[in-house]
Amino acid sequence: MRLREYPPAALPVQDDARDNSASSGGPSADNGSAAGDPEFLALSALGFSKPLLSALTDRARRNGTSIESELLHSGQIDEAAYYGGMARYLRLPFIAAIDPGSVADIPGLDSQLQRPNQIRINHRHKAPQVAVVPEAGRLADLKAALLAMPLLGQDLAITAPSAIRRAVWRSGATRRGRETINGLFDRFPEFSARVVLSGAQGFYAGLGVAALATALIAMPIETLLLLHVLLSLIYFASLGLRFAAFTRQQFAGPIPTVLPRGEDALPCYTVMVALYREAAVAEQLMASLRRLDWPPSLLDIKLICEADDQDTIAALRALKPAPHFEIVEVPPATPRTKPKALTYALGAARGEFLAIYDAEDKPHPQQLREAHARFRTSQATTACLQAPLVITNARESWISALFSLEYCGLFRGLLPMLARRQMPLPLGGTSNHFRTDALRAAGGWDPFNVTEDADLGFRLYRLGYRADVITRQTVEDAPTTMRVWLGQRSRWFKGWLQTWLVLMRDPHRLIGEMGFRGFCIFQLMIGGMLVSSLLHPLIIVFMGIGVYSMLEAPADAIPTAVLILFIIDTINILGSYVIFLGLGRGPMIEHERRLVGWRWIGVPLYWMMTSVAAWRAVIELRSKPFFWNKTPHHPTGKRS
Repeated sequence: MRLREYPPAALPVQDDARDNSASSGGPSADNGSAAGDPEFLALSALGFSKPLLSALTDRARRNGTSIESELLHSGQIDEAAYYGGMARYLRLPFIAAIDPGSVADIPGLDSQLQRPNQIRINHRHKAPQVAVVPEAGRLADLKAALLAMPLLGQDLAITAPSAIRRAVWRSGATRRGRETINGLFDRFPEFSARVVLSGAQGFYAGLGVAALATALIAMPIETLLLLHVLLSLIYFASLGLRFAAFTRQQFAGPIPTVLPRGEDALPCYTVMVALYREAAVAEQLMASLRRLDWPPSLLDIKLICEADDQDTIAALRALKPAPHFEIVEVPPATPRTKPKALTYALGAARGEFLAIYDAEDKPHPQQLREAHARFRTSQATTACLQAPLVITNARESWISALFSLEYCGLFRGLLPMLARRQMPLPLGGTSNHFRTDALRAAGGWDPFNVTEDADLGFRLYRLGYRADVITRQTVEDAPTTMRVWLGQRSRWFKGWLQTWLVLMRDPHRLIGEMGFRGFCIFQLMIGGMLVSSLLHPLIIVFMGIGVYSMLEAPADAIPTAVLILFIIDTINILGSYVIFLGLGRGPMIEHERRLVGWRWIGVPLYWMMTSVAAWRAVIELRSKPFFWNKTPHHPTGKRS
C-alpha cells in the first residue's frame, strides 16, 4: 500500500502561520483556558515550559496569530530543531534540506512559497516521499492517524517551511525567471516598455522630423519663432504646476497623520528590498529593518539578490537573519533591473500589504503602522501610499544639498498636492506601500522600465486605482559626486522617456482612462519635465538673443512679440530657480535648512547638469534602453 492511497491534502498539516490561530480555535482568552488548547498541549508534549507558552499565548492573542508562530519568531528556538523535535515525536524521518533536483516544477508549485505545507520529493532509487510541515494544533490528530494507520507514514517525512521554500525557489527558477521577464508583456503588452518605440510612434516621429526640416528650409525665421513660442509655453506650463504646489504649501494645512487604533488586528506585511552589490550596507540595512514596529510573526521581509552576487548574499547570511527574513536569489538574465528582481519575488509575498525599500534606506519605525492605518481608513481603490524621502547628508556637498531641496519639494510639496486632488502620482522608487492584490492585478513592475516607480504609478491610475501620501519619512543619503549623480539622473530620465512613450501609444485611449485632468497632469509631470530639462540651455540662449535684440533696437522700436517672448523666457528661467528653492525650503525644518546652508546658490549649475543628464538619457534610449546604471551606496558616515 502506497501513501498515494491517502491523499496528502487530507493530512492535518499547516496552512500558514497567519491561519494557525483560526485552525486551532485561536489563543484562548486566558492562560488557564489556554492550557487546554490543542496547540498548547502539543507544545507542552514537545517539552516547552508552561510559563513560556503562557507568555506566547498572550502575545499570540494580541497579534491575532498562533502560539506556534510566536514561538518560531521569538528567537528562542531554531526552526530545524523545532521540526526535528516534531519528527522524533511522530517517529518520522526529518529532512533538513531538500534537493531542488528532486522536486518537479509542476503547476501550482509556487503556492508553496506563500504557504509551505507539503511537497513531493522524487527519489531516483526509491519510492517518492511527501515531506510535510505539521501544525502544532493538529499534531495530536496526526499522531493518532499514524498510530491507527501505520502504512500512512511509510513514505511520509517531516520538514521545515524554509526547506520547502529553498527547494521551490531553485526548482522553479528558470520557469519563474522567464515568466517574470515576459509576464507584463504577455498580459498587458500596451503597458510594457519592452518595445521602445511602437510602429505608429516611429512613423509619426519620422513624419514630424521631416516636416520640421522642410519648414526650416522653406521658412527658417517663422519656423524658429513658432518653435520658440511653443517651447516657451510648454516650459511655462510645467513651471505653473510647481507654482501651484508652492502656493498650496503656503496656504494649505499639513497632511494629517493617521494613527492606528489600538484594537485593530494587524495583517501580515511584506517588505521587499532589491539588492545588487550592496555588501557594504548590509549591516546598516538589517539594523534599519529590525527597527520596524511590527510583530515579527506578521512580517515577511524579502531581501532580493542576484544569484551571482555572492558578496552581498554572503554578507546578509553572515548577519544571521531572523526567521521573518528571507534571502531570494534571482537567476541572472537580462534585463538586469530592479523591477525584474521585485517582480520575481512578488508571487511569494505573503502580506496583505507590501512595502518597497532601497538598500540604503532608514525608514521611520512606525511607517508600516501609519500606512496600515491609512489603508484601513481609505477606499479600496487606494492601492498605494508614498512615504516622504528625506536626505540627511545635505552638508556633504553642494550636489547633495540641492538634491535635498529637490526631494523636499517633490515629496513634501508636489506629490501631496496631487494626492489631495486625486491626480496620478509618479511614485518614488522606494517607500511605496501597496495593497498586494492591487499590485498583482496591475501586473507588478515592468522589468524593462528603468524608472519603474513612475511607470507603475501612472499604470495604477489608468486601471482605476489611486495613490496617496503618508507623513512618516524614510531617510537616505544623496549622491555627493557629479559622476554618481549624473549616472543616476540619466537613468531616471531614460525611464521617464520610456514611460511617456508607453503611455502615449494611444493618446485617445489614455484620455479615456485617466480623464482629461489626469492626462494633463501626466503631460506636465513627465512630458513637461523632460522638455524643461532638455531645453533649459536653449531657453537661456533665447533669453540672451532677446537681450541682444532689445539692446540693438531703439527703445520705442522693440517689437511687442520680442518683448513678450523675452518676458516669458525670463520668467521661465528665474521662476524655475525661485520655485525650486521655495518649494524645497518651505517644508524643511530649521536643521535641514542649516545643512543646505549657502549651497543653494548652485541652482543654475544644477539645472544645467539636469539638462546634460536628460540629453544623455535620450542617447542611451537608442543605444542601451534597458541598461540599469547602478548607484553605489555606502554606510552612513563612511562615504568614500
